[in-house]
Amino acid sequence: MAKKQSCDCPKCMPEWLAAFGDLMSLLLCFFVLLLSMSTMDAKKVQEAIGSLAGALSVLEGGTKTEISREMQQIATPLEQQEETSQKLRTLNRTVIEVNEMIKTSGGPEAVLEEGENGFMIRLPAKLLFKKGSAKIENDDAVLFLKRIALIIAKLPNNLALNVIGHTDNQAPSKNSAFKNNWELSSARAISVVKELIKDGVNPKRMTACGKAEYDPVATNETETGREKNRRVELHFFSKKKKHKNKVQKSVLDSVQKSQIEAS
Repeated sequence: MAKKQSCDCPKCMPEWLAAFGDLMSLLLCFFVLLLSMSTMDAKKVQEAIGSLAGALSVLEGGTKTEISREMQQIATPLEQQEETSQKLRTLNRTVIEVNEMIKTSGGPEAVLEEGENGFMIRLPAKLLFKKGSAKIENDDAVLFLKRIALIIAKLPNNLALNVIGHTDNQAPSKNSAFKNNWELSSARAISVVKELIKDGVNPKRMTACGKAEYDPVATNETETGREKNRRVELHFFSKKKKHKNKVQKSVLDSVQKSQIEAS
């Protein structure tokens, strides 16, 4: 009996390999669709590439070019914004640490928040001064101001500082060295400025003033409200108007990020 010849049909791939190939093709299509649906700001990408290429004096083909004024204006604030953000995150962590210390005494907390054209640190007077006094004697307060001074020294030079003293609506006692709340609030602001100068902050960047009881943040009808009104505020603001919006955005992002990290 003649032997049956073997089949000359070509061997097919295993079924599992065909299924695997189909799966990979579907995954590839999925990621291609995701990429096609994503939105990219082409203008910002081009500006970033142009800024980097101009800074390195390298373009396609090896041609050198000069950095345009427009690219300088685009690149510089971005660097300052990132630097400011890092310092503000450090500053917010410092405020959080101080609040942990204040909680033991039950007083109002220090606050870091957005201001009119920059940002502000609100310090309770109880942290800095004794009642009716403008002399900083609390060692923790002195240490806190030293830490703030170190951060201020590293902030962009276009940020100036205005220190503002506030009081409640009760007049100083008869034994006080100050005749009224104008003198007391101004003296407290000046004491903070002097401490910051002692810690190395450039005095040209700072101003000091007092608002007495005329800018309250709480009611003066209760002791809790009056304690909140007795405060010193550190207002940081941009000298250059064109950078104000960028500084504000940097502050908000930094504060939100720090609060998330703290929680």
